[in-house]
Amino acid sequence: MANALLSIQILPHTPGGESVIPYVDRAIEIIKASGVPYRVAPLETTMEGELNHLLSIVQEMNDAMTVMGCPSVISQIKVYYNPESGASMGRLLEKYPDGQ
Repeated sequence: MANALLSIQILPHTPGGESVIPYVDRAIEIIKASGVPYRVAPLETTMEGELNHLLSIVQEMNDAMTVMGCPSVISQIKVYYNPESGASMGRLLEKYPDGQ
């Protein structure tokens, strides 16, 4: 059972002021490849899993941005941690499954 939800908004400082879209797409590819459940939203992406694993995904995302040439990255994260009862996007979204 997952014990955490982590939402991230990654803001890479792109070389030459390029669009951030390809960089954000790469960050989402990393999340997808990790195998954790996730949900992309307009301003952030939420992942579900073990807190340590989710934090390692954030590290991998930041590393990928620097490999792509970004001199710096801001990652704004929110964490919901519930080791006793677990954490679930589905449970928190029961009332609003379609976001409305």
